[in-house]
Amino acid sequence: MNSLVTLDANRVFLRASVPHESNMKSRRQAVILEVVDQEALHSQEELRRRLRQRGFDATQATISRDIAELGLVKRAGDGAYQRPGLEATSPELARTALERAASSFLRRVERVQQLIVLRTGRGQAQALAEALDRAQLNEAVGTIAGDDTILIIGRDSKRAAALTKRLETYTEA
Repeated sequence: MNSLVTLDANRVFLRASVPHESNMKSRRQAVILEVVDQEALHSQEELRRRLRQRGFDATQATISRDIAELGLVKRAGDGAYQRPGLEATSPELARTALERAASSFLRRVERVQQLIVLRTGRGQAQALAEALDRAQLNEAVGTIAGDDTILIIGRDSKRAAALTKRLETYTEA
């Protein structure tokens, strides 16, 4: 749609209507939510590429603002963006997220009686501990995480041994 703008009696200008920035922003943010709901995107660059495929050319700064405004957070299990408040809804999803997190972050597993110590890369322990907690493992009472170390307290030595074996298989995958 075009609109006429008259500056004086002798000159008339035609101004083309362009999508209003807030309308474009709303559409772009709706597409971001749709894409994030459909696939695991781990970086702003991946998100920028998906937006470009859908006809939106956005800068990293714009995407960063959109992520903040939408309140997107990174999932504990794999670090992909998600809407806030979405948790693994079933034990199967939680265990799948744990497998992904363990295969990505877990470096070493050691057990002493019913205590299991996990080593991760720097800054990865919190994400893995959260995945462990969400999986609600019968073998574990709870977890304590630092920057690169997690302590799992097993219910007893036998269950701690079983959990240690399971976690070691995730690192082999």
